[in-house]
Amino acid sequence: MYQDFSDQACPDQGRVRIPMLREELQEQGLTGFIVPRADEYGGENLALYAERLAWLTGFTGSAGTAVILKSKAAIFIDGRYTLQVTDQVDTDLLEPVSVPQHTLAGWIKNNATKDDIIGFDPWLHTEAAVKRLEKACEKVGARLVAIEANPIDAIWTDQPDRPDEPITPHPLSLAGEPAEDKLAAITKTFRDEADATFITQGDSIAWLFNIRGADVPRAPLPLAFAILSADGRAWLLTNPDKLDASVRDHLPDNVIVKPQADLETIIKQDIGPEKTWQLDENLVPYAVKRMIEETKSAIIKAPDPCLMPKAAKNEAELTGMRTAHQRDGIALCQFFHWIDTMAPSGNLDEISAAKALEDFRAASGCLKDISFDTISGAGANGAIVHYRVTEATNRTFEQNSLYLVDSGAQYPDGTTDITRTVAIGTPNDEMKDRFTRVLKGMIGLSMALFPEGTTGAQLDTLARFHLWQAGLDYAHGTGHGVGSFLCVHEGPHRISSAGRTKLETGNILSNEPGYYKSGAWGIRIENLLILSEPKIPDGGEKAMHAFETLTLCPIDQRLIATELLTAEEKNWLNDYHQRVFAELSADLDEETRAWLAEATKPLH
Repeated sequence: MYQDFSDQACPDQGRVRIPMLREELQEQGLTGFIVPRADEYGGENLALYAERLAWLTGFTGSAGTAVILKSKAAIFIDGRYTLQVTDQVDTDLLEPVSVPQHTLAGWIKNNATKDDIIGFDPWLHTEAAVKRLEKACEKVGARLVAIEANPIDAIWTDQPDRPDEPITPHPLSLAGEPAEDKLAAITKTFRDEADATFITQGDSIAWLFNIRGADVPRAPLPLAFAILSADGRAWLLTNPDKLDASVRDHLPDNVIVKPQADLETIIKQDIGPEKTWQLDENLVPYAVKRMIEETKSAIIKAPDPCLMPKAAKNEAELTGMRTAHQRDGIALCQFFHWIDTMAPSGNLDEISAAKALEDFRAASGCLKDISFDTISGAGANGAIVHYRVTEATNRTFEQNSLYLVDSGAQYPDGTTDITRTVAIGTPNDEMKDRFTRVLKGMIGLSMALFPEGTTGAQLDTLARFHLWQAGLDYAHGTGHGVGSFLCVHEGPHRISSAGRTKLETGNILSNEPGYYKSGAWGIRIENLLILSEPKIPDGGEKAMHAFETLTLCPIDQRLIATELLTAEEKNWLNDYHQRVFAELSADLDEETRAWLAEATKPLH
């Protein structure tokens, strides 16, 4: 079992540990400290040693930042965590602050004083983040100071060790492009303007070198840095003992494996002084940027050169993702048939459901991990957008309620992410109305045709329109990118009001509108989509992108207010369900096949 259901955090942690941190700060001559949920590598998936925010405050969300001053403190969270944060932290100690409505820099400007000396760990902040904080401190006369040792590490006496799991090859049959070709193509993007570039994110490094790892939960990533030079050399900075002979043979000949302790030597000697570096100011640690500046080198700002090509999946990656979703669909049908069988007994709860889902996936023999902790939310817990079920919060399924389950898997050929909301007993009219409005938005986005150059922000309203017409909305993005046996959250493309990156052929995105009635129930429906190559529609004049749906799993028709659907929407749903049955039924046992036939019968 990959998922752990123990209660890992609670408000008591902050009551004990924040005073301990303030004492440590006083000893170091500081009056404040900024604690992001981050590690040196800039990824969302953190090893246990890097979960400093959770250890200090009790908050276990996937994104957040705390700022601790002498007599004030705040924790910054986005709309996914507005309910969760109040359950997990002592709000008398930590003021919850919503972003993007408010900013960390703005809070510092309003709450810090000219006598404050606020510390930050330069390995956990980027240049762009530090610039914003420096400006805020300057406005009130406070000082922002980069410190050598993180003070939380000094008081976290049982802090876990850094992971050191083996690195494994990712075969060419699944990668679709040799690492030699990727390295050459990435080097070509900067060699005319810069002498070197620094890459920090684990999924960029895994993609670039065609390797995978196991250093963080829920994503097959190695924790490593990479440096590429314009002359063709490439350094992979990680513990050399993590690579056995087969992995070294798998790497291109121009790759030099060195321990991370050699980073400064490579920057100052192998690349050398007075060079030009290309850096992503939103990803590269501030500590690395300072190291480079010490060599009197120039810095050109540009995004991580791996981000866009990694997001545009090649045919081998798309084939793998289709296979992974077909496999996942079989497990999902078995699971939802089991839910329908067990729910009337009154003995079903959130943990038993999450365990069963993981078991059905593991039965394939291909499951490497789940892609994130399953959000298994019955009744009111379904209204918590990123709910994590624990033994303390575990809720029994009740009749005439809803169950929301958002889950995913890591298979060697692909990463999955799916949400379904199902009726437990008989849904009421309000549930059906809200579900159908969410479904209409999901179908509208699935059917969209749009020209090259379109951004996620331009598509976001398609998923929200039918909720807006009823004065409703949801406080999260509509879709995120998904990696190919990599991270379930992959940038830079996304479907949200903040999605400014142009979408490209081969992008894989989630489509997951929702509605959440606080204290009662939640609804979300999510499929993954492939962005297809632009084609001119029949009778049209301009080439248009379209989406191909990857996810194969029925949508609960018991929750649909049929009268709210147009004929076109019904046709889309019937075609989708016909495809689900055609692609999955042959691999199901007779009982589950009969269930699937009923679940996918045409809607009239």
